[in-house]
Amino acid sequence: MRQHDSRRGPVRRGPGTVLAGFLFSAALLTGALAGCGAPAAELDRDAAAQLQSKVLAVTEAAAANDPATSLKLLDELATELDAAASRGAVSFNRHQSVRTSIEAVRVDLTSQQAAAAEAVRAAAEQEAAAKAAAKAAADAAAAAPPPVVIAPAPENPGKGGKAKGKD
Repeated sequence: MRQHDSRRGPVRRGPGTVLAGFLFSAALLTGALAGCGAPAAELDRDAAAQLQSKVLAVTEAAAANDPATSLKLLDELATELDAAASRGAVSFNRHQSVRTSIEAVRVDLTSQQAAAAEAVRAAAEQEAAAKAAAKAAADAAAAAPPPVVIAPAPENPGKGGKAKGKD
């Protein structure tokens, strides 16, 4: 993911930065679900436990550098959150707070997935270019005419190397 620093130009975030951002977002999401000191009406205890287990699954998949699985699990978390809200197990305010955290995590995971896809594409292009260069070199070597070797003129051993009539 590219950002822009007005003093230095484009800034590239590496996978470590993306993972750290994701883990920070996951921590925010877990905190939003924990409900420390919140009124009982904000989040039902059973719903909180169920949602926190989904957050853990998303975190583990992201830590394993598997953004596709992480995004799938994040979708499941969002579905469970919506179901809990429709049952009245999650208040509107808590639902909105957790939804915001889910979307922040989704942005990080999507950028991580895009960066991984770009790395695969670049590696494939590099490999194709190397194969093309090797083939071009082999074709050029095969098309080149063989080197011309000039052999020395044979000597006449019968006469001792002397011409007739010359002394």
